[in-house]
Amino acid sequence: MTAPTGKGAKVVLITGASSGIGEATARRLAVAGHRLVLGARRTDRVSAVAKDIVAAGGSAVHHELDVTSRDSARSFVQAARERYGRVDVLVNNAGVMPLSRLDALKVDEWDRMIDVNLRGVLYGIAAVLPLMRAQGSGHIVNVSSVSGLRVDPTAAVYSATKFAVRALSEGLRQESRDLRVTVVSPGFTRSELADGISDSAVREAVRGAMDIAIPAAAVGEAIAYAVAQPDDVDVSELVVRPTAQG
Repeated sequence: MTAPTGKGAKVVLITGASSGIGEATARRLAVAGHRLVLGARRTDRVSAVAKDIVAAGGSAVHHELDVTSRDSARSFVQAARERYGRVDVLVNNAGVMPLSRLDALKVDEWDRMIDVNLRGVLYGIAAVLPLMRAQGSGHIVNVSSVSGLRVDPTAAVYSATKFAVRALSEGLRQESRDLRVTVVSPGFTRSELADGISDSAVREAVRGAMDIAIPAAAVGEAIAYAVAQPDDVDVSELVVRPTAQG
């Protein structure tokens, strides 16, 4: 692994970094020589990821993070600033996907998706934006979904949160002249998201569709591509999905 001391090394914060796309992105960006601050609720898991990266020659620290808490988001960003003096990239990746039909009335799960998938992204932006403005540079990468491009049965609320992430990303991009904003929309990707589906029939249907899923590393590669571009090049949107996905 390349030592994270080169001129192009950036301080990168990743939410939801304990597994799936967040973990894969961390590992890919570590190889590129960036200094990583990894956040997640599962501190044991995210600590193990950070230790593994360091053991391989990369740079990574971890910090407990609940994206639904403004105080936690601020603490996450502040910890990175105190350690490195700046924040170059925020990858808003944390998300949940408890799919169900609307008439199942799983209102608590609707609230959870709104809190994590939308408010969590907004809290991350709110925590990092003043610092990036003061620096005169920065890059915010928001992980949406192909469900932010289309709506399928059982995905109405999930899609609503992901459409919203795309909308706020575009709004932030248009308001910014010194910050880069990228929205990444993965299709079927191998991760733990399906485990959070409480409806057994929907959960099994999703797991069946995962036969065509791409590895999380493919999405991490797309994020690494956007991060690697020059400061005057903004890769505004990337859609990454299996070739076989309709």
